[in-house]
Amino acid sequence: MRLLCTSIHPDIDSLEGKSIFKREATRAIALRGNSILLLYTERYHDYSLPGGGLDRGEDLLAGMIRELKEETGAKGISNISEFGIYEEYRPWYKSDFDIQHMISYCFTCSVDEELGETSLEHYELNNGMKPVWINIDEAIKHNEDTIKNSKKKGVSIEREIFLLRLIREEILEGE
Repeated sequence: MRLLCTSIHPDIDSLEGKSIFKREATRAIALRGNSILLLYTERYHDYSLPGGGLDRGEDLLAGMIRELKEETGAKGISNISEFGIYEEYRPWYKSDFDIQHMISYCFTCSVDEELGETSLEHYELNNGMKPVWINIDEAIKHNEDTIKNSKKKGVSIEREIFLLRLIREEILEGE
């Protein structure tokens, strides 16, 4: 799978001599025209691609499908294709490691427009996470406004803006 971007958080001056926690995740890209299936998170006031961490030994596609179903209630998942990898290094918040190396494997797919029941985790519910179909340009503008104007922004918003812009450029404008 192609590498889309490697991002290093500005608080990290060097990776040398640091203990690094590797986390692998998947992200799902489901489009209907110019609408994209995203998760709106009230706590961070942002939109993000559905997805999350892989379970130990879990296959990439199985993990993507599981996360997509859990977070959005998506049904009729089909036409899955590789899109690319976004890797990032960011400070780790626990004392056991210095840095988190997050590797996000992104896939495009088709899903039914109507969503079913979600199976959100406790923290996701507490953060006010909900699936929405939204125009991709509205989502990009919203996230850009959040970066400029909100102190609540999450650590993944830069990744989300990068991916949404690339999706618009390569998939939607390429049609």
